[in-house]
Amino acid sequence: MNFRISLISLLFFSLSQLTYAASKSDLDKEKRWEEQIVPSLLVGDAVKLTADGTEFLGIYAENTTDKAIGGAIIVHGIGVHPAWPDIIDPLRMQLPDAGWHTLSIQMPILKNEAEGKDYVPLMDEAPLRLQAAVDFLKAKGINNIVIIAHSLGTAMSGYYLASKPDAAVHAYVAVSMPQFTFDKRFDNTQHMAAIKIPVLDIYGSQDLDSVISSDKARAIAAQKAGNKKYSQMKVEGANHFFNGMQEDIVKRVRGWLEKNAKGKEIKK
Repeated sequence: MNFRISLISLLFFSLSQLTYAASKSDLDKEKRWEEQIVPSLLVGDAVKLTADGTEFLGIYAENTTDKAIGGAIIVHGIGVHPAWPDIIDPLRMQLPDAGWHTLSIQMPILKNEAEGKDYVPLMDEAPLRLQAAVDFLKAKGINNIVIIAHSLGTAMSGYYLASKPDAAVHAYVAVSMPQFTFDKRFDNTQHMAAIKIPVLDIYGSQDLDSVISSDKARAIAAQKAGNKKYSQMKVEGANHFFNGMQEDIVKRVRGWLEKNAKGKEIKK
């Protein structure tokens, strides 16, 4: 009897390890983030999503208006979490008041000191998590979906959108899009040459050099791709995290979505 129990325990442990090994993300860090942020959520509910056998956190907030417009997937930057106070939390918490369901998701992460190039082994996990988020919203009857991403999250989102994105994704907001050259999957300029849906490329006048110096290249790539719905917006006085300008970024994103992504939501 004890031998059988031991075998069952060993099998369970082995399956758990396989699930863990399916992701190169720092899953322990993801768990620590989750334990810190979920108990203090004031807006939205924690949900569990699964991508390629790996569970990850999402924070879902329902539209608070009489008529929903669609769903917005919020994608954070390097090493942080789906309730990050800069850019991410203001968008996920306030867009429901503008008719959007929001789903902020935990993307693959590494230790705090990791740089962008260290994320190369994790890059192919990003589209899987984004598709899991799209599927979650579609299961709720939400078929007008937009992706809003910040910093490294724009490279991950751009990689997804430049390949074969779900047809329910109708628009893309990229906040402070850096240009990475160490791997083509991170190349935001190359992504812009392949993305056909409406795009808002928004950044600050005091942003990172890699964001500002590549703005013309991104615009040219979108133009060559024939994307007439691409627009670029430089916000005077804003840095990479829009510190002190959180309400401003929400207002601008909300206004752009109103004009470019106000589709008719299909309910089940």
